Amino acid sequence: MSNRGPGAAETVIPIPLAPKLHSRAEAGDQLDQVGQTIMGALDHAAITIEASYRQPVEMSRRLATQLRAAEERIAQLEVKARYNEDRADRAEKWLYQISVEIEQKFFRRDEVTSPLPQTAAQNQRR
Repeated sequence: MSNRGPGAAETVIPIPLAPKLHSRAEAGDQLDQVGQTIMGALDHAAITIEASYRQPVEMSRRLATQLRAAEERIAQLEVKARYNEDRADRAEKWLYQISVEIEQKFFRRDEVTSPLPQTAAQNQRR
């Protein structure tokens, strides 16, 4: 009995969802050829996508390695720069101390606040 109402004919249309076990596909069957063509295209697309994925991944790995090497080099150069800045500061202090010592010993000055040259008026008073 049907719910569709009186007079509606019931027809069943068989739809093949899978190939039958005992049916043999003919060599020239167009459906099989299209299916094989699509499968081949999918294989080709998968290979192409995998190759195009591998290339940027490898490039990013190479660039990451180069970046790490550059960061290590920068850190080494920063250490050297601090070392040389400290040496320059120490050298400036020594030069100042030496100039003060020269002023005191050779020019008989007891108080030297900075190694500034004397003006002409100061030199005339001597």
